[in-house]
Amino acid sequence: MGSKNDSAIIAIGTDAEKFRTLTTEEIDILKQNHNHAEDWKQIRIADPMDFTLIRDSEFSGTIYLESLVPGIIQSDSLPFQVGIYNSLIRSCRIGKNVCIRDVHYLCGYTIGDHSLLFNLGEMTASETAVFGQGFLRENQDPDDRLWIELINENGGRKILPFADMLPADAYLWAKFRADDLLQKEFVNWTDRLEQDETYAIASIGTKSIIRNTRTIENVWIGPHATIDSASRLANLTIRSSAEEPTTIGSGADLRDGIVGFSNAIYSNVIAENFFTGRNVHLKYGVRFINSFLGPNSTISCCEVLSNLLYPFHEQHHNNSFLIATVVMGQANIAAGATIGSNHNSRAADGEIWAERGFWPGLVTNFKHNSSFAAFTLIAKGNYNAELHITLPFTLVSPAENPADIRLFPGFWFKYNMYGLARNTWKFARRDKRKIKQQHIEIDFLAPDTVEEMFSALTILQHALEQAAGRELKADEIIRDALTLDKTYQADLEGMINKGRARLLKPAQGYVLYRMMILFYAIRELLPALTKGSKNSLNENLKVLLAEYRTPARDWLNVGGQIISAKTVRKIRRKIESGTIHSWDDLHLAYDQAHEEYSGHRRQHALFSLLHLLSIPAEELSVTRLLNLLDEFKETTQKLLDWTFASREKDYTATYRKIVYDDADEMTAVLGKIEENPFLTDYKKEMEGYISQVDHLQTLSD
Repeated sequence: MGSKNDSAIIAIGTDAEKFRTLTTEEIDILKQNHNHAEDWKQIRIADPMDFTLIRDSEFSGTIYLESLVPGIIQSDSLPFQVGIYNSLIRSCRIGKNVCIRDVHYLCGYTIGDHSLLFNLGEMTASETAVFGQGFLRENQDPDDRLWIELINENGGRKILPFADMLPADAYLWAKFRADDLLQKEFVNWTDRLEQDETYAIASIGTKSIIRNTRTIENVWIGPHATIDSASRLANLTIRSSAEEPTTIGSGADLRDGIVGFSNAIYSNVIAENFFTGRNVHLKYGVRFINSFLGPNSTISCCEVLSNLLYPFHEQHHNNSFLIATVVMGQANIAAGATIGSNHNSRAADGEIWAERGFWPGLVTNFKHNSSFAAFTLIAKGNYNAELHITLPFTLVSPAENPADIRLFPGFWFKYNMYGLARNTWKFARRDKRKIKQQHIEIDFLAPDTVEEMFSALTILQHALEQAAGRELKADEIIRDALTLDKTYQADLEGMINKGRARLLKPAQGYVLYRMMILFYAIRELLPALTKGSKNSLNENLKVLLAEYRTPARDWLNVGGQIISAKTVRKIRRKIESGTIHSWDDLHLAYDQAHEEYSGHRRQHALFSLLHLLSIPAEELSVTRLLNLLDEFKETTQKLLDWTFASREKDYTATYRKIVYDDADEMTAVLGKIEENPFLTDYKKEMEGYISQVDHLQTLSD
């Protein structure tokens, strides 16, 4: 190591005066314990120091050695004696009461107090290390800058990673490529992070444990991290803390990336040019390259290349792969899902953009470019043409004609409400982030999905009118839904390239969408309508209508956070004007958008109600509202019934029961449905809505 690295180590502490040189007697003791030094004068120590704890080791360059006194560092069930044993160390600062044992070569690191380094090969750092981040060091060649080539394999949406990056940052950077000023500012902001002293030199955080690893090169490791039996770690930032410790395990080969807090990466994972958010698990041989993975996600046994993946992404199967996509969270990629081309065309893969709730089924494959609305469920099949699915909560399946597909709009609501509602419940419990930097929308009913349902109503009405050969009013579709679905075959163009989408029960889908929009609207307005124990419903409605402002209709899923397109445009203008001039400023803008979100959401709910009824605000009377509240109660009970019914099939369907000798065995295996924790919570939630409406109706008397 050169003098620059040595001076950086010295500069790390303001307490240099506590270190002193060795006395002649102390050098003699160290020599007697079979230690060697290139220059004993370059070793500085802090008292108290038990020199018997340093044995069979070799030192070179400048060494700063904090106090060592007898003690034990526990790693799993193995006790390690504090001290330095059988190791070769060059140009390091070593913290208090560490254990460094059988380290073949350690160079250029600051080691935190009470850390353990055991049975390591090479652990080195250079003076220009960037630790997997995208900024440039002084005099560093720009061609050496680390980019992550998200979404588009040609690099057209590449981003520069940095330690505090959020999914929203990655989205804005990758999405708005034509905004040259925005792109320039993002690069400038990232380069300014080079000045952050946190990542000025290589360091190992307090109480970290690093064992049985061959190669560690240019890696910054936070406190309380555990690295055990990794294969190779190079050019990384590994974030960890006492509250959110990170573990890197057996066979992990990680290069050029940033590992988030509370990650677990093990069992022969290969990751290159990557970023992982908080509470992420990579395991069992996953190949993760040129990709960003949002918080609370798990990937194993598969291949994931060039993707922007939002929070709550699940992919667990070794015969699936995901290439060149944006998957906007709450997704589950099934076994055999092969989402990426075989490169037999004129160019690399295009792109697939899927809104949240993307569930491709077993053995599905798709052609790039394709896009999917929120909560699209896709049945097993080969989809050989590009898809543009704009109907949310829809089941997509192959048609008899290979050029066509079938769409079952609103399928989730009536036929698998258990799965849909349970996901929201499940995600809330799986959010293990101690610091929730990104505000993730997990409710399947929110402004983004409601607006998609409004668009779907128009699409379905037009398709039904085309099939019937006449104009249809909303009331007629609702009243005659069953007859319309039996009488007419409705098709759509524009959902599949050079083919048709055959609609299954489109009138029923129309009814379901309207029903869920009404449910969303009333549910969101209930707190305002029930505000004040002595207020009448009429008083609360007047206040609500007086505060009403027409809300945004265009909403974006910005890294898992739902923000209006109008707000995103304001944020971009502030970046252009310099009002927002750093990543920290931008993150504060996300927080402000979240603070405004509940109010915007309430305004959107009121708009949704008025738009559904096709009336202006002044025509929403108490009488009309009471009728809507009755309808809301009916819908709430339906949703509760459908949720239980979709789970009850596992107990009552004939072929579900054939593997059990009797009901007792089935109950022992599945548990009692009435004791299902999700169903218990969901029933309380839905009955709570009904109780609130009952209370409201008493206020109107």
